[in-house]
Amino acid sequence: MTNTRFVICIDNSEYPASLEMHKIYRMMPDKDAEQDGDLRVIDESGEDYLYPAANFVIVEFPANVKIALDKSFSDSPDQTT
Repeated sequence: MTNTRFVICIDNSEYPASLEMHKIYRMMPDKDAEQDGDLRVIDESGEDYLYPAANFVIVEFPANVKIALDKSFSDSPDQTT
């Protein structure tokens, strides 16, 4: 089973070029960032950056959906969905 976590963007007002509303993004583990109220997210650039946690909802998917999402990210050239 995959350990990847996913988030959905619910506010891109400060980052319209980097984040799309209602889009699923991969979240990278970063306990320090989370303690500071941020999340490390792979954005539209394909790189991971810190964003305010309030801009996202963390979502849990069944194992088969996580596997499919992981595969779709690894198959896509820009690493985003």
